[in-house]
Amino acid sequence: MLIHLITCLKEGASDMADVFDMAKAFLSIEPMTNKKLQKLCYYAKAWYLALTDENLFDDDFQAWVHGPVNYDLYLKYKDRGFNKISQVHEDELEDVPEEFIDFSKTVYEAYGDLTGGELEILTHSEDPWMNARGNKKHWERSEAVISEEDMKLFYRNVLSESEAQ
Repeated sequence: MLIHLITCLKEGASDMADVFDMAKAFLSIEPMTNKKLQKLCYYAKAWYLALTDENLFDDDFQAWVHGPVNYDLYLKYKDRGFNKISQVHEDELEDVPEEFIDFSKTVYEAYGDLTGGELEILTHSEDPWMNARGNKKHWERSEAVISEEDMKLFYRNVLSESEAQ
């Protein structure tokens, strides 16, 4: 799974997109909740940083109670509540680079079987989210930005550990 992720990146996912392009790419795979979409976009950014030392998109993620959240993406879909966001059709992907569509599929292969709630639990167990939250209780509101350096180092370590096995 991670080897395929690296191969995808080496084949040229280098154009800069924004979090909305990444969201469209994930939504072209299946309809999903805002929570799941947020976590998948977060993992795309984090793994890209870890594997390439480059930023997939400039948009930040904050360490909210329910895990990493990009505020602007949240606002776009907050009216959906807990309902799934409609699937994006192929004609809506014209402005999304093919590399990002491919990369979203690779990230989805790793995390797509998990629900938004399961992804929330997973991110809560990982250093980047925990470090950004600091000493806050799990129910306390936070707008702290998750460090890109923490993302890069944490997921590089995950990769190193998986390669060592």
